[in-house]
Amino acid sequence: MKSTKSFTFLVEGGKATGGPPIGPSLGPLGVNVMQVVNEINEKTKEFLGMRVPVIVTVDVETKKFSVEVGIPTTAALILREIKAEKGSGTPHANKVGNLTIQQAIKIAKIKRPQLLAKTLKAAVKEILGTCVSMGVTVEGKDPRVVQKEIDEGKYDKIFEEAEK
Repeated sequence: MKSTKSFTFLVEGGKATGGPPIGPSLGPLGVNVMQVVNEINEKTKEFLGMRVPVIVTVDVETKKFSVEVGIPTTAALILREIKAEKGSGTPHANKVGNLTIQQAIKIAKIKRPQLLAKTLKAAVKEILGTCVSMGVTVEGKDPRVVQKEIDEGKYDKIFEEAEK
């Protein structure tokens, strides 16, 4: 009977190390920690500067392992797009950046497997909801205004292009 153990780590994209939490978790299993770290870094390099969930599954007998990379949080993806360190502490008063509708669509496409939304429009509206709580404007406006504009069909052409 195969015996496997799974570990979930939150790592900075492309910058995992053999130190805690990865080394101490995997070391006792006799796995080559540096091989695991190198694979994590290779698979997460496109998420540089973002925290990414990673699941490492180890076969305890053979010492073989697999690395599965999750999707960064919506907030992390938004911050990457607006090139900000963190969201606003007072989102209603202080804005930290602005997304274009295209950037919101890009984030929605990345997050789509995790969202409950049935359509791309609904997925983008979920992303805009996160923008509200982070103090991020969309197309220079309050994200709630843009959500209404999406419902009114203002961005239909852009969505049609994005669906192709």
